[in-house]
Amino acid sequence: MMMKILVTGAAGFIGYHTVCRLTDQEYEIVGIDNINSYYDVELKYARLQEAGIGKKEIKPNECIQSKKFPSYRFMQLDVTNKDDLRALFERENFTHVVHLAAQAGVRYSLENPYAYIDSNIVGFVNLLEACRRYKVEHLVFAGSSSVYGANTKTPYKESDRTDSPVSLYAATKKANELMAFTYSKLYGIPTTGIRFFTVYGPWGRPDMAPSLFMSAILAGKPIKVFNHGNMDRDFTYIDDIVEGLLKIIPSPPKNEIPYAIYNMGCSSPVKLMDFIATIENITGKKAIKELMDMQPGDVISTYADTSLLEKDFGYKPSTPIEIGIRKFYEWFTQFYRF
Repeated sequence: MMMKILVTGAAGFIGYHTVCRLTDQEYEIVGIDNINSYYDVELKYARLQEAGIGKKEIKPNECIQSKKFPSYRFMQLDVTNKDDLRALFERENFTHVVHLAAQAGVRYSLENPYAYIDSNIVGFVNLLEACRRYKVEHLVFAGSSSVYGANTKTPYKESDRTDSPVSLYAATKKANELMAFTYSKLYGIPTTGIRFFTVYGPWGRPDMAPSLFMSAILAGKPIKVFNHGNMDRDFTYIDDIVEGLLKIIPSPPKNEIPYAIYNMGCSSPVKLMDFIATIENITGKKAIKELMDMQPGDVISTYADTSLLEKDFGYKPSTPIEIGIRKFYEWFTQFYRF
Protein backbone atom coordinates (compact mmCIF):
# COMPACT_ATOMS: atom_id res chain seq x y z
CA MET A 1 0.00 0.00 0.00
CA MET A 2 1.30 3.46 -0.88
CA MET A 3 2.30 5.60 2.08
CA LYS A 4 0.12 8.64 2.69
CA ILE A 5 1.98 11.16 4.81
CA LEU A 6 0.76 14.14 6.80
CA VAL A 7 3.44 16.80 7.29
CA THR A 8 2.56 19.40 9.92
CA GLY A 9 4.37 22.74 9.82
CA ALA A 10 4.62 22.42 6.03
CA ALA A 11 5.16 26.18 5.53
CA GLY A 12 8.01 26.10 8.05
CA PHE A 13 11.72 25.75 7.37
CA ILE A 14 12.17 22.01 7.93
CA GLY A 15 8.60 21.25 6.84
CA TYR A 16 9.01 22.91 3.44
CA HIS A 17 12.24 21.03 2.67
CA THR A 18 10.74 17.75 3.90
CA VAL A 19 7.68 18.11 1.66
CA CYS A 20 9.84 18.85 -1.40
CA ARG A 21 12.01 15.78 -0.82
CA LEU A 22 9.04 13.50 -0.09
CA THR A 23 7.57 14.42 -3.47
CA ASP A 24 10.59 12.67 -5.06
CA GLN A 25 9.32 9.40 -3.56
CA GLU A 26 6.22 7.37 -4.41
CA TYR A 27 4.23 8.95 -1.55
CA GLU A 28 1.04 10.97 -1.30
CA ILE A 29 1.59 14.04 0.88
CA VAL A 30 -0.75 16.43 2.67
CA GLY A 31 0.84 19.43 4.37
CA ILE A 32 -0.79 21.61 7.02
CA ASP A 33 0.31 24.85 8.68
CA ASN A 34 -1.49 27.60 10.58
CA ILE A 35 0.78 30.25 8.95
CA ASN A 36 1.10 32.20 12.19
CA SER A 37 2.98 35.49 12.51
CA TYR A 38 5.79 34.43 14.90
CA TYR A 39 8.10 35.53 12.07
CA ASP A 40 7.51 37.10 8.66
CA VAL A 41 4.56 35.29 7.08
CA GLU A 42 5.74 36.34 3.62
CA LEU A 43 8.66 33.92 3.98
CA LYS A 44 6.16 31.15 4.78
CA TYR A 45 4.04 32.08 1.76
CA ALA A 46 7.19 32.16 -0.39
CA ARG A 47 8.09 28.62 0.71
CA LEU A 48 4.56 27.49 -0.10
CA GLN A 49 4.75 29.21 -3.49
CA GLU A 50 8.02 27.38 -4.15
CA ALA A 51 6.15 24.13 -3.45
CA GLY A 52 3.39 25.06 -5.90
CA ILE A 53 0.84 26.50 -3.44
CA GLY A 54 -0.22 30.07 -4.36
CA LYS A 55 -0.93 32.52 -1.53
CA LYS A 56 -4.21 33.71 -3.07
CA GLU A 57 -5.58 30.17 -3.27
CA ILE A 58 -5.12 29.42 0.44
CA LYS A 59 -8.28 29.35 2.54
CA PRO A 60 -8.63 27.86 6.05
CA ASN A 61 -9.61 24.16 6.04
CA GLU A 62 -9.56 23.91 2.25
CA CYS A 63 -7.19 21.49 0.52
CA ILE A 64 -5.15 23.10 -2.28
CA GLN A 65 -3.51 20.99 -4.98
CA SER A 66 0.13 21.92 -5.65
CA LYS A 67 0.78 23.19 -9.18
CA LYS A 68 4.34 21.84 -8.98
CA PHE A 69 4.01 18.44 -7.29
CA PRO A 70 1.09 16.18 -8.34
CA SER A 71 1.45 14.17 -5.12
CA TYR A 72 1.18 17.19 -2.77
CA ARG A 73 -1.81 19.02 -1.32
CA PHE A 74 -1.82 21.76 1.34
CA MET A 75 -4.35 23.01 3.88
CA GLN A 76 -4.20 25.93 6.31
CA LEU A 77 -5.08 24.23 9.58
CA ASP A 78 -4.02 24.68 13.20
CA VAL A 79 -3.14 21.56 15.22
CA THR A 80 -4.59 23.25 18.32
CA ASN A 81 -8.06 22.84 16.75
CA LYS A 82 -8.80 19.20 17.60
CA ASP A 83 -12.09 19.04 15.68
CA ASP A 84 -10.54 20.28 12.42
CA LEU A 85 -7.57 17.94 12.91
CA ARG A 86 -9.80 14.95 13.59
CA ALA A 87 -11.91 15.72 10.50
CA LEU A 88 -8.74 15.78 8.40
CA PHE A 89 -7.60 12.38 9.75
CA GLU A 90 -11.10 10.95 9.23
CA ARG A 91 -11.10 12.05 5.61
CA GLU A 92 -7.53 11.24 4.57
CA ASN A 93 -6.56 7.93 6.27
CA PHE A 94 -2.90 8.81 6.77
CA THR A 95 -0.44 5.94 7.15
CA HIS A 96 2.39 8.15 8.46
CA VAL A 97 2.65 11.51 10.25
CA VAL A 98 5.69 13.81 10.31
CA HIS A 99 4.99 16.36 13.02
CA LEU A 100 7.17 19.45 12.51
CA ALA A 101 4.67 22.12 13.63
CA ALA A 102 5.66 23.77 16.89
CA GLN A 103 6.12 27.14 18.47
CA ALA A 104 9.88 27.48 18.10
CA GLY A 105 12.45 29.79 19.63
CA VAL A 106 14.05 29.82 23.07
CA ARG A 107 14.04 33.59 23.63
CA TYR A 108 10.42 34.12 22.56
CA SER A 109 9.32 31.60 25.21
CA LEU A 110 10.36 34.15 27.84
CA GLU A 111 7.94 36.69 26.33
CA ASN A 112 4.96 34.57 25.30
CA PRO A 113 4.79 31.32 27.31
CA TYR A 114 1.17 30.57 26.40
CA ALA A 115 2.03 30.19 22.70
CA TYR A 116 4.27 27.25 23.65
CA ILE A 117 1.66 25.53 25.79
CA ASP A 118 -1.01 25.94 23.09
CA SER A 119 1.06 24.74 20.15
CA ASN A 120 3.58 22.36 21.71
CA ILE A 121 1.43 20.74 24.41
CA VAL A 122 -2.23 21.09 23.38
CA GLY A 123 -1.42 20.71 19.67
CA PHE A 124 0.74 17.67 20.35
CA VAL A 125 -1.86 15.83 22.41
CA ASN A 126 -4.44 16.57 19.68
CA LEU A 127 -2.09 14.93 17.19
CA LEU A 128 -1.40 11.93 19.45
CA GLU A 129 -5.14 11.41 19.91
CA ALA A 130 -5.69 11.54 16.14
CA CYS A 131 -2.86 9.03 15.56
CA ARG A 132 -4.38 6.71 18.18
CA ARG A 133 -7.90 6.97 16.85
CA TYR A 134 -6.95 6.50 13.20
CA LYS A 135 -4.26 3.81 13.62
CA VAL A 136 -1.28 5.63 12.11
CA GLU A 137 1.62 3.27 11.28
CA HIS A 138 4.40 5.66 12.32
CA LEU A 139 4.49 9.09 13.98
CA VAL A 140 7.80 10.94 13.57
CA PHE A 141 8.06 14.17 15.54
CA ALA A 142 10.53 17.03 15.87
CA GLY A 143 12.36 17.06 19.17
CA SER A 144 15.14 19.45 20.09
CA SER A 145 18.68 19.42 21.44
CA SER A 146 17.39 22.00 23.96
CA VAL A 147 16.11 19.09 26.13
CA TYR A 148 19.70 18.51 27.27
CA GLY A 149 19.43 21.83 29.10
CA ALA A 150 22.10 22.43 31.71
CA ASN A 151 24.01 19.20 30.95
CA THR A 152 27.73 19.87 30.89
CA LYS A 153 28.90 16.44 29.67
CA THR A 154 29.36 16.42 25.91
CA PRO A 155 28.70 15.05 23.38
CA TYR A 156 25.03 14.64 24.30
CA LYS A 157 23.85 11.04 24.18
CA GLU A 158 20.17 10.01 23.95
CA SER A 159 20.58 8.15 27.27
CA ASP A 160 21.73 11.30 29.12
CA ARG A 161 19.44 12.89 31.68
CA THR A 162 17.12 15.53 30.27
CA ASP A 163 15.38 16.74 33.41
CA SER A 164 16.97 20.19 33.73
CA PRO A 165 15.59 22.34 30.87
CA VAL A 166 16.61 26.00 30.95
CA SER A 167 13.70 27.38 28.88
CA LEU A 168 9.97 26.75 28.62
CA TYR A 169 10.53 25.82 24.97
CA ALA A 170 12.90 23.05 26.07
CA ALA A 171 10.43 21.92 28.74
CA THR A 172 7.65 21.58 26.15
CA LYS A 173 9.91 19.55 23.83
CA LYS A 174 10.78 17.23 26.73
CA ALA A 175 7.07 16.96 27.54
CA ASN A 176 6.44 15.88 23.93
CA GLU A 177 8.88 12.99 24.35
CA LEU A 178 7.17 11.86 27.56
CA MET A 179 3.68 12.16 26.03
CA ALA A 180 4.76 10.24 22.92
CA PHE A 181 6.31 7.47 25.02
CA THR A 182 3.07 7.16 27.02
CA TYR A 183 0.96 6.83 23.86
CA SER A 184 3.38 4.26 22.44
CA LYS A 185 3.17 2.22 25.64
CA LEU A 186 -0.59 2.52 26.15
CA TYR A 187 -1.79 2.25 22.56
CA GLY A 188 1.12 0.71 20.62
CA ILE A 189 1.58 3.75 18.34
CA PRO A 190 5.03 3.42 16.68
CA THR A 191 6.70 6.75 17.45
CA THR A 192 10.12 8.27 16.76
CA GLY A 193 11.33 11.59 18.16
CA ILE A 194 14.29 13.36 16.58
CA ARG A 195 16.38 15.80 18.58
CA PHE A 196 17.48 18.33 15.96
CA PHE A 197 20.69 20.30 16.54
CA THR A 198 20.73 23.94 15.26
CA VAL A 199 19.36 23.42 11.75
CA TYR A 200 20.33 26.03 9.12
CA GLY A 201 20.30 26.49 5.36
CA PRO A 202 18.30 28.05 2.48
CA TRP A 203 14.77 29.16 3.45
CA GLY A 204 15.88 29.25 7.11
CA ARG A 205 14.08 31.09 9.87
CA PRO A 206 14.88 34.82 10.12
CA ASP A 207 14.99 34.71 13.95
CA MET A 208 17.94 32.30 14.05
CA ALA A 209 21.63 33.26 14.23
CA PRO A 210 22.59 32.43 10.60
CA SER A 211 19.92 34.81 9.22
CA LEU A 212 20.41 37.49 11.87
CA PHE A 213 24.19 37.49 11.37
CA MET A 214 24.06 37.29 7.57
CA SER A 215 21.55 40.13 7.32
CA ALA A 216 23.43 42.45 9.70
CA ILE A 217 26.88 41.74 8.24
CA LEU A 218 25.68 42.35 4.67
CA ALA A 219 23.98 45.59 5.76
CA GLY A 220 27.00 46.77 7.79
CA LYS A 221 25.00 46.71 11.03
CA PRO A 222 26.21 45.38 14.41
CA ILE A 223 25.49 41.82 15.50
CA LYS A 224 24.80 40.77 19.09
CA VAL A 225 27.31 38.16 20.20
CA PHE A 226 26.04 36.55 23.40
CA ASN A 227 28.24 35.28 26.23
CA HIS A 228 31.03 37.36 24.64
CA GLY A 229 31.28 34.73 21.89
CA ASN A 230 32.08 31.93 24.32
CA MET A 231 29.55 29.53 22.82
CA ASP A 232 29.50 26.76 20.27
CA ARG A 233 26.76 25.09 18.28
CA ASP A 234 26.42 21.80 16.42
CA PHE A 235 25.17 23.44 13.21
CA THR A 236 23.36 20.91 11.01
CA TYR A 237 22.64 21.60 7.34
CA ILE A 238 19.01 21.26 6.28
CA ASP A 239 19.65 18.69 3.51
CA ASP A 240 21.32 16.40 6.08
CA ILE A 241 18.27 16.69 8.35
CA VAL A 242 15.82 15.82 5.56
CA GLU A 243 17.99 12.91 4.39
CA GLY A 244 17.82 11.51 7.93
CA LEU A 245 14.05 12.00 8.07
CA LEU A 246 13.62 10.12 4.79
CA LYS A 247 15.44 7.13 6.28
CA ILE A 248 13.42 7.17 9.51
CA ILE A 249 9.86 7.79 8.22
CA PRO A 250 9.35 4.32 6.61
CA SER A 251 11.08 2.51 9.53
CA PRO A 252 8.96 2.45 12.71
CA PRO A 253 10.59 1.16 15.90
CA LYS A 254 10.15 -2.57 16.45
CA ASN A 255 10.76 -2.66 20.24
CA GLU A 256 8.19 -4.02 22.70
CA ILE A 257 7.26 -0.39 23.33
CA PRO A 258 7.55 0.94 19.75
CA TYR A 259 9.26 4.20 20.69
CA ALA A 260 12.67 5.64 19.78
CA ILE A 261 14.63 8.88 20.17
CA TYR A 262 17.56 9.93 17.97
CA ASN A 263 20.00 12.84 17.96
CA MET A 264 20.42 14.40 14.55
CA GLY A 265 23.42 16.71 14.39
CA CYS A 266 26.78 17.04 12.67
CA SER A 267 28.79 16.00 15.77
CA SER A 268 31.26 18.80 15.07
CA PRO A 269 30.44 21.90 17.14
CA VAL A 270 31.56 25.24 15.72
CA LYS A 271 32.70 28.08 17.99
CA LEU A 272 30.45 31.11 17.58
CA MET A 273 33.42 33.34 16.65
CA ASP A 274 34.50 30.80 13.99
CA PHE A 275 30.94 30.71 12.65
CA ILE A 276 30.97 34.52 12.34
CA ALA A 277 34.41 34.35 10.67
CA THR A 278 33.02 31.85 8.13
CA ILE A 279 30.24 34.31 7.21
CA GLU A 280 32.83 37.10 6.95
CA ASN A 281 34.98 35.00 4.60
CA ILE A 282 32.05 34.06 2.37
CA THR A 283 30.48 37.55 2.23
CA GLY A 284 33.80 39.42 2.10
CA LYS A 285 32.51 41.77 4.82
CA LYS A 286 33.63 42.26 8.42
CA ALA A 287 31.17 41.84 11.29
CA ILE A 288 30.65 44.66 13.76
CA LYS A 289 30.40 42.70 17.01
CA GLU A 290 28.47 43.83 20.08
CA LEU A 291 29.65 41.53 22.86
CA MET A 292 26.77 40.76 25.24
CA ASP A 293 26.20 38.73 28.40
CA MET A 294 24.56 35.30 28.27
CA GLN A 295 20.83 35.37 27.46
CA PRO A 296 18.40 33.67 29.86
CA GLY A 297 17.35 30.28 28.45
CA ASP A 298 20.49 29.84 26.32
CA VAL A 299 23.09 27.11 26.71
CA ILE A 300 26.83 27.47 26.14
CA SER A 301 27.34 24.40 23.96
CA THR A 302 25.46 21.83 21.89
CA TYR A 303 27.16 18.69 20.60
CA ALA A 304 25.39 15.57 19.28
CA ASP A 305 26.50 11.99 19.74
CA THR A 306 24.94 10.40 16.64
CA SER A 307 26.23 6.84 17.12
CA LEU A 308 22.68 5.48 17.65
CA LEU A 309 21.49 7.01 14.37
CA GLU A 310 24.56 5.57 12.63
CA LYS A 311 24.00 2.13 14.15
CA ASP A 312 20.29 1.89 13.29
CA PHE A 313 20.26 3.68 9.92
CA GLY A 314 23.87 3.81 8.74
CA TYR A 315 23.54 7.57 8.53
CA LYS A 316 25.29 10.66 9.89
CA PRO A 317 24.85 14.32 8.90
CA SER A 318 28.11 15.52 7.33
CA THR A 319 27.86 18.82 5.42
CA PRO A 320 30.81 21.03 6.48
CA ILE A 321 29.87 24.47 7.79
CA GLU A 322 31.77 26.24 4.96
CA ILE A 323 29.71 24.47 2.29
CA GLY A 324 26.41 24.91 4.16
CA ILE A 325 26.95 28.62 4.81
CA ARG A 326 27.96 29.24 1.18
CA LYS A 327 24.71 27.64 -0.04
CA PHE A 328 22.79 29.62 2.56
CA TYR A 329 24.51 32.85 1.44
CA GLU A 330 23.66 32.20 -2.22
CA TRP A 331 19.98 31.71 -1.35
CA PHE A 332 19.91 34.60 1.13
CA THR A 333 21.33 37.21 -1.24
CA GLN A 334 18.97 36.12 -4.01
CA PHE A 335 15.84 35.97 -1.82
CA TYR A 336 16.49 39.20 0.13
CA ARG A 337 18.10 40.93 -2.89
CA PHE A 338 21.36 41.92 -1.20
